[in-house]
Amino acid sequence: MDSRAAILLPMTADTTASFGFRDVPEAEKEGLVREVFSSVASKYDLMNDLMSGGVHRLWKDAFVEWLNPQPGWRSLDVAGGTGDIAFRIVDAARKRGGEASVVVCDINADMVGEGVRRADAKGERAIEWVTGDAEALPFPDASMDAYTIAFGIRNVTHIDKALREARRVLKPGGRFLCLEFSRVDVPGLDTLYDAYSLNVLPRLGQMVAGDAEAYRYLAESIRRFPPQQAFAKMIGQAGLGQVKVRNLTGGIAAMHSAWKI
Repeated sequence: MDSRAAILLPMTADTTASFGFRDVPEAEKEGLVREVFSSVASKYDLMNDLMSGGVHRLWKDAFVEWLNPQPGWRSLDVAGGTGDIAFRIVDAARKRGGEASVVVCDINADMVGEGVRRADAKGERAIEWVTGDAEALPFPDASMDAYTIAFGIRNVTHIDKALREARRVLKPGGRFLCLEFSRVDVPGLDTLYDAYSLNVLPRLGQMVAGDAEAYRYLAESIRRFPPQQAFAKMIGQAGLGQVKVRNLTGGIAAMHSAWKI
């Protein structure tokens, strides 16, 4: 869409980072993002259901199905917040007759707290919960069989650093898999999606979570995120190989797969 061309222009200063449609000092972005997710943490899962009509569950199912987690794996789910992906990975390994351990690492303590609460309610003990930064992961080199990140990488200040950290913590032959909002490639759907996400989501966020600005940031941050092939190139530049892309729902979301080779 022509209206997005200006939005996606490169930033003009090395000391700024995008926060929605605004450019802010790099040092401020992390705190601003933390405020967004702290504000909506208790309503995050409910809002995901409402704003996607439950479709996000199908996307996450497809994501974990493509990951194909194996018993014995140690997986790291970054920006894993409330545990949607982690729970699915554990369940998938059990269906294959074994156990897999998952570490959820999220920079936002409130989101981690929601995940711990959900795990306690389920009696789930196979998941470890860590508060940590995607750009400086608190894990040793070559310690993970898989690295997943769902709807989180567009929120980091330096995407390239997060990708290099993903490669660092993966074992040789380890799997990288990312699920993120992306560029709609179906004529007509793009216009509808723009109207919905930029106008309806903030109102829904105000009604349900009491925070319109958090969901305005959500819609805007999607439009600042690189399109599918540009992001695939970034993954390759971080040293990960065999990069593949699968669109979901006409490109509203996309999965990017790669390997440490």
